[in-house]
Amino acid sequence: MAEEKKTKTKIVHTTLDRLPYGDYTAENVAERKKYVTIPENVRRGELMRDVAMIAWPSLMELILSQLTSMADQIMVGRIPGEAGVQGLSAVGLAAQPKFMLMIMVMALNVGSTAVIARYRGQKNHAKANQVFRQALLLNLIIGAVFLVIGRLSSASLIRLMSGGKRTTIDAVTLQKAVNYLNIQFYGFIPVMFTFTITAALRGIGDSRVPLIYNTTANVVNVIFNYIMIYGKFGFPAMGVEGASWATDIGQCVAAVMAVYSVWGSKRYVGIDLRERFSFDTDILRDVVRIGLPAMIEQGFMRLGSIIFTRAVSGLGTVMFATHNICMNIQAMSMMIGQAFAVSATTLMGQSLGKRRYDMAVIYMRYTRRLGLFVAAGVGLMVMTFRSQIIGIYNTTPEVVAAGSAVLLLIGFAQPVQAEQFIISGGLRGAGDTRFSAMVTAFTVIVVRSGLAVFTIRYLNMGLWGAWIAMLSDQILRTVLMYYRYSTGKWAHMALTHAMEREALHPEES
Repeated sequence: MAEEKKTKTKIVHTTLDRLPYGDYTAENVAERKKYVTIPENVRRGELMRDVAMIAWPSLMELILSQLTSMADQIMVGRIPGEAGVQGLSAVGLAAQPKFMLMIMVMALNVGSTAVIARYRGQKNHAKANQVFRQALLLNLIIGAVFLVIGRLSSASLIRLMSGGKRTTIDAVTLQKAVNYLNIQFYGFIPVMFTFTITAALRGIGDSRVPLIYNTTANVVNVIFNYIMIYGKFGFPAMGVEGASWATDIGQCVAAVMAVYSVWGSKRYVGIDLRERFSFDTDILRDVVRIGLPAMIEQGFMRLGSIIFTRAVSGLGTVMFATHNICMNIQAMSMMIGQAFAVSATTLMGQSLGKRRYDMAVIYMRYTRRLGLFVAAGVGLMVMTFRSQIIGIYNTTPEVVAAGSAVLLLIGFAQPVQAEQFIISGGLRGAGDTRFSAMVTAFTVIVVRSGLAVFTIRYLNMGLWGAWIAMLSDQILRTVLMYYRYSTGKWAHMALTHAMEREALHPEES
């Protein structure tokens, strides 16, 4: 397109770029979905390269971010004496309300990624940039609101997470959790910049730049962890509070680098102060239509996690610390599915923007194959070295024994978990997010949380029962998401009429 050719921006190219626009319609999707084959001029190696090109930087970014979270817990857990276990529990209590707010914003950015990917597929550079500006403005406002709400309610959130009046967690741990959470809220505005820019870059298929600035931020975080937790180089030993400040400093570094990476017109999406930063109703409708169900989904996910965490917190400080270690390890293992889900979202959105239903299906096929292969390998490693992995965090015999048993379930769940993330990612790229929200609401609230409460309080299965509930949730959700994908309904889920018209007549864009 003339508009895109005139720009000097850096563009991430895929096999899709050299293919002509498709001609599928809603009427013939159901008939054609059974006969999708690779185009004659496309090789399997090219498809694998496209998937891996987006997935591997995302995977490295996510793994390094989670390694930093692990380093936080490991370094806090290594504080001498009882303070180490108290610190682990405090970080775990503060993590749920923090992520409840942050992940809801990340979910809203799903809409940005999907819409930008669709316009990238249409080669509509101006529209992609317009969506990016809208998303940035919206997320900054939301971030400021969450900052105020979080600071005013941090103590209440921690009391809620610990089980309220029935809590078995000691007062020192609770206060450390409140202090940790209060400090975390100061980093919300920088995080909003980073989240929005990362979502936009993923929409155009550029996952390498987020890898660079997030990796740098993680290194800064770990360095300041060492300095501020233990009191090095003249700093006082701040313990758990030091870990929280270190995280904030890392997030500020990421935000500065992220803004610099898109400043001006050096990339396909960018921040140009000469352009208007005002709300556009049509664009916001697209973003919110996709992002709001994802945001609601994450809201239910966090609500379920709160119920789940409250149930586990009743097992006492040691078992709750063990649970937090296992949750941290599971979060690391989830990176596989999440990274390939980025590929699925981007390639699905771009394929549908170019009206290439066949390429959307083919890209999903290869993304799922690669994701399952990697996830199976990770699952095997987790089950084989489970005791050693738990021992990295804490060497208390009770913690190692209980944690090792839970890691058997986590390892077994890896392929199922990856399949669920990848299919969900593809559906997000197509704009099909409502079904996922309904499924998540049911499985997390009813299956995971309800079953956890039942196994812990009535069957006395302890931590093992809680994780049986977690695995049951993952299996059922994967089955339901696969069913939705297999129906093919996602293929003709248009966004606004304007976007659909541009897809039908790309030469006019």
